[in-house]
Amino acid sequence: METPENKPGFFQSNTARMIMVGLLTLVLMLPLVLVDGLIQERAGRQLEVVSEINDKWGESVYCYGPILQVPYTRYQETVTVDEKTKVQTTERTAITDYAYFFPNTLNNNSSVQTKLLKRNNYESVVYSTKMAFTGDFTAPDFTPEDIAEENIHWEKASILIKTTNLKSIKEAVKITIGDKEFSFRPVYNEANDAVQELNTGYFDARFLKEGTAKFAFNMTYNGSQSISMVPVGKTSTAQMTSDWASPSFAGNYLPADDKTINESGFSAHWKILDINRPFQQQSFGKLPDLGAFAFTVNFVVPVDQYQQNERAVKYGFLMIGLTFLIFFLIQTISKIKIHIFQYSMIGLALIMFYTLLISITEHSSFLTAYLIAGGAVVAMITLYSISILKGRKFPLFIGGALTVLYSFIYVIIQLENYALLFGSIGLFAILGAVMYFSRKIDWN
Repeated sequence: METPENKPGFFQSNTARMIMVGLLTLVLMLPLVLVDGLIQERAGRQLEVVSEINDKWGESVYCYGPILQVPYTRYQETVTVDEKTKVQTTERTAITDYAYFFPNTLNNNSSVQTKLLKRNNYESVVYSTKMAFTGDFTAPDFTPEDIAEENIHWEKASILIKTTNLKSIKEAVKITIGDKEFSFRPVYNEANDAVQELNTGYFDARFLKEGTAKFAFNMTYNGSQSISMVPVGKTSTAQMTSDWASPSFAGNYLPADDKTINESGFSAHWKILDINRPFQQQSFGKLPDLGAFAFTVNFVVPVDQYQQNERAVKYGFLMIGLTFLIFFLIQTISKIKIHIFQYSMIGLALIMFYTLLISITEHSSFLTAYLIAGGAVVAMITLYSISILKGRKFPLFIGGALTVLYSFIYVIIQLENYALLFGSIGLFAILGAVMYFSRKIDWN
């Protein structure tokens, strides 16, 4: 009589092994979360250091002008009625207001030289820029507000420039209008500490009534991160050249299509007409906030190392899961038992990849750190697999598979527009390979 074949218990079945490996994968997400927290902490520290560097060297530059400011007197009438006599009394109060006139043409030519400043393991992009402004004013027109000539105080006119980063202006700022030269001085604005004013002080602007008056002035800044300007001219043009090879153009207006960007730097120009903006060439009573109509050039490090590390950690679950899947399939095909402790050691080795990556990246490039960390982990797991799997055939396959996986993850990290497409195709190919190698396994 045949004896029935002893069937393995549930805890020795493939199903139980799959459950344990899956639970271990979920448990290993906790150290991944801790690693991600470490990256966030280091990235926060980098922002603090960069802010300190920029504060000492010079912060972002934002400016617009020159703007002609002319005071005028308007009268406000107040009518009061005596309750007893019903007699009306009209009181006329004189109020001083200001009219602001923008240039007819405004041309800017800026040259920007950049460099990297480092402190410990962190670096920030800073620059020195020389900005040359030219253009002309036409005769100020007060007719839109019906202001009488005798109420205009031409002798108290002034020229003003709105700007930030006053402490990093490196040379005196003087403007030449016609054959007259005026020096700018700072005027503190309590309402807005960020945007301050440079003002020439009073001068007699009657000569501007005669027609067009040309102007020219220069500004030299130390700055960081970005340069922003508002096109206040009826016709505004700007030309900017720099040795920075990775500019980012932002703001309300983009440069013309013929801009050039290469390894030696960039060159770009803008041409903006008054019809392209929602504000007029003059303003009465109050100068509006024009920050929303600026065009901007950002000087930033193209790919932040902590951002790349964070993206790598996001693929940690995929890396651990696929590695465990490879070992599980080998275990099932070869009938070699792999203990859950050995799975744990392999998982911890995969976690160590991310701590090595972030620590080495702070002292070298991301690519160098990725090669060193990835090579070390692949070598460790491959050598460990030799003792587990009692041979070289499967360990060599595991080493090759891990190399392909790490290469696949690196390519996805570097891609931006095609990351989803490449990742989807890669995962589809991996799924197909798993289905192929597991097709003959008897899961019962």
